[in-house]
Amino acid sequence: MEAPQVTVMPVTGGTINMMEYLLQGSVFDQALESLLHRLRGLCDNMEPETFTDHELVYLLKGQQGNPFILRARRSLSHPTSPWHLRYLGQPEVGDKSRHALVRNCVDVAASHSLPEFLNEMGFRMDHEFVANGHIFRKGAMKIVVSKLSRILVPGNTENTERLSLSFLVELSVLAPAGQDTMSEDMRSFAEQLKPLVHLEKIDPSKQRH
Repeated sequence: MEAPQVTVMPVTGGTINMMEYLLQGSVFDQALESLLHRLRGLCDNMEPETFTDHELVYLLKGQQGNPFILRARRSLSHPTSPWHLRYLGQPEVGDKSRHALVRNCVDVAASHSLPEFLNEMGFRMDHEFVANGHIFRKGAMKIVVSKLSRILVPGNTENTERLSLSFLVELSVLAPAGQDTMSEDMRSFAEQLKPLVHLEKIDPSKQRH
């Protein structure tokens, strides 16, 4: 059976292959409004963008080693928008002086046939979840405050259960390789969010959804 056609295009400023600089933390539900108030005062957009996204994590298992992982995400708020397909590389752990986690990031917009295409290519959907929340921006930095929910019935984004009593907070920058001064800017910004949230350099390979 022939795989369905899927069209893709880069979404990161015309360059597909970028590095992601990342800091993460969390806040309890009751502290959310205080954090949003602080972010409104610090960021370029006083009123954040809101989003509700459905993300599917696909695995392709090889003969040996770790499986190849791709993330497909679509907007539930804007159903006609393109899908996003992301590949996140292994974190670079060599440079301890970096204040942020650094990993390769490939991010493309894709047509709505993306899930069928991945299935035909041999990928298996491992898990899926719904993320909803707020996006703030400060220069090149993006701050995402989101609540993650488990999908109870596969494919049914209306039937969900919250994963925790806290919101995930992610501070990230997408930039070409070698822009390590970004991590210093991120550290300075993260300091301004204390003690509301402590953003740290966390290895995602040691996390589980």
